[in-house]
Formats: sequence, structure tokens, C-alpha cells
Amino acid sequence: MSNVKKVLVIGVGSIGQRHLRCFQATGRAQLSICEVNAALREQIARTQGIGRAYAALDEALAEGPDAAVVTTPAHLHVSMAIEAAEAGVHLLIEKPLGTSLEGLDRLASVVDQRRLAAAVAYVLRANPVFQAMREAITSGRFGPPVQVVVTSGQHFPTYRPAYRTIYYRDRATGGGAIQDALTHLVNLAEWIVGPADRVLADASHQVLEGVDVEDTVHLLSRHGPVMAAFALNQHQAPNETAITVVCRDGTARCEPFLNRWRWMNKPEEPWHDECAAPVERDTLFTRQAGSFLDAIEGRGAPLCSLAEGIQTLRVNLAALASCQSASWQTIERGCS
Repeated sequence: MSNVKKVLVIGVGSIGQRHLRCFQATGRAQLSICEVNAALREQIARTQGIGRAYAALDEALAEGPDAAVVTTPAHLHVSMAIEAAEAGVHLLIEKPLGTSLEGLDRLASVVDQRRLAAAVAYVLRANPVFQAMREAITSGRFGPPVQVVVTSGQHFPTYRPAYRTIYYRDRATGGGAIQDALTHLVNLAEWIVGPADRVLADASHQVLEGVDVEDTVHLLSRHGPVMAAFALNQHQAPNETAITVVCRDGTARCEPFLNRWRWMNKPEEPWHDECAAPVERDTLFTRQAGSFLDAIEGRGAPLCSLAEGIQTLRVNLAALASCQSASWQTIERGCS
């Protein structure tokens, strides 16, 4: 079929495997993989029916893929994305976009010059309850937003039992709660109320065994006139996230663990619930893949643009700096 795209998945660890099967689920992609671990490369190629598997990125790019999904540890994202972009390949890059600002000017320039679709994989934007609440807020239905409150937690060892031996154990490779989990929530808030201007963060290693990185974070942020507060941990039993947006003329709250968003605009009245069918995590990734393929074909924007991913990376870095300095950090616009 003419609309099937050749998609290269770079790195086939846990998240790379998820992208692989979810791109396969779209029925719109012919997949190849690039993985330096020979045993893993051969296993995934065999079990997933992948005919083209490469050890080196230059060899994989020489085959002329239409798009690449970059799922290596975060400190490698930008350099690999630049190499792919210079080969004329569209990009879906896992979050966080990177662990520093190095190379971002070059990446943005190549993407612009080659007119490539480029997206960052903040997959929560694919959740229909978040989408519905955002649409209601940005339509002006509740008046201008004035405050955002986010609470989130899960028992990370249950969902990522190998956390002690993967990227998560080191901030330099994208580890710790700020770059791993909080970044999703910050990105959602920026999607709803606009980019953050400054942040103040407090983070600590409280519970998780076998690592030293932070597993608990409190973050305050300013998004123009909007005040925001985030509280997150990666060790509680409930797997729950709630985002409340207080607007001048009403309040909206998204509770994806209950498959609903709700709103109220008069004191003493009950919440009005807007419910959706339960969504599996792979379904969100499949929707993200479809959106990215649509963007390649010029049929809409990706869920999270490269510029938006750069902005959230800047928040990550400012939050880490704030933890060290115990002070507010201002977020400058631009790449470097």
C-alpha cells in the first residue's frame, strides 16, 4: 500500500518494544529495528517478525526509512535524532527529549530545513479524557485558567521492576522522578495553560530501594498569570493521577484512573461527570503512532511538537537546577 511508511525503531528495550508493537497495530508501518545489544536485537527480530535488524545506526539509515522512533536512553536522543534528520528521516523522539540543551539548535534547524515532521512522545496527550477537558478549557467555557493542581503517584517497582538496572538509576541518562514521570505532567499542564516561565522544586529519594535518584517531587510553577503546583511520588500503592484546573468561571478536574473528567461552575452544586471507556496503555501509544503518521502525510500536527518538547525539557532542567539551588529558576525561551 502506498500509505505504508518505513519506520525504524532505534533501541528496543521496554519502551522501544511498546512502540514497535503499537506502530505494527496501526497497519500503516513497515518496521525495522536498530539495537546494539546483539542478543536482544536477534530476539526481538525473531519474536516480532522484523526482517531488517541493524547493529549500527548509519547502516539502518542507509536503507532509507521514512521515519525513526528514537527510544534509546535520553542522553542519546538528540545526537541520534540529528543523524536521522540529516538523512531526511521524520522523527518521533521519546521523552524526555534530552538531558541537556546541547544540540537542540542543530536539531531544530535540520528539521526546519528538511521540512520534517518531528514529535516528542508525551503519550498522555493521546488520552481522550485529557483531550476532552483541554478542549473545554481552551474553548473558554470556564473562563481563563488561574490555577493548576496536580497530584500523582504509583508503585514504580510494580510497573518497571528492572528500574535499578536501566536509565532510571542515573539522572545523566534521564533517570529520577523529575525526568521520568513529572515531565509527563508538566507537559500536560503546558499543553492546557501554556508554557512555564519559572519553577521552584524540591525533590528527594524517599523510598525506592537500589537507587539514589529522587522518587518524590514537589514543584511550583508559573505559566504567565497561572499558578501551578505538582506533587508526585513513585512508591505509593494507588496508581492515580488527578489534574485540577481552576478557572475564573468554573473548575475542571481530570481523573484518568477513573476514566473521567468532571466540572463544576456553581458553588454547592454536584460535579458533572464526563466519562469515557477504559483505555489500555498500548491504545494510547497506537493513537500517538497514528497521529505521527498523519503528520508525516501532512494530515495534521503531531500530538507534541518538537518545540513543545524543547520547552518541557527546559522545565526539567530548571527543576533539577532549583533542587540544587533551593531557589526559583527562570525558563528562557529558545534552544540554547
